[in-house]
Amino acid sequence: MASTREEIQADLEEQVSQLTKQVASLTKAMSKRGSAALADSRESASELYEGLYDRFTDALPAMRKQARVAQKTAQDNPMTTALVGVAIFGLLAALLSRR
Repeated sequence: MASTREEIQADLEEQVSQLTKQVASLTKAMSKRGSAALADSRESASELYEGLYDRFTDALPAMRKQARVAQKTAQDNPMTTALVGVAIFGLLAALLSRR
């Protein structure tokens, strides 16, 4: 019976050793995959940022022109501008009070 117990203990130790090696191997593989995914995410984010920056830079002159037009219109029509401002403020107040 002693030899059977020793054999069982040896088998268990061997299984634990194999499982430890497998866990280490899986951990290493997951680390590599995680690193690759992180690199891909960084690259995608960088490309997205560059695309948005380019679009914003291209649209900036038109946005400035529209802002000047809106400013001139507001200066030429102060009463209408005030009424629109009050209407927008009222709308926002109504929306916020409903929550």
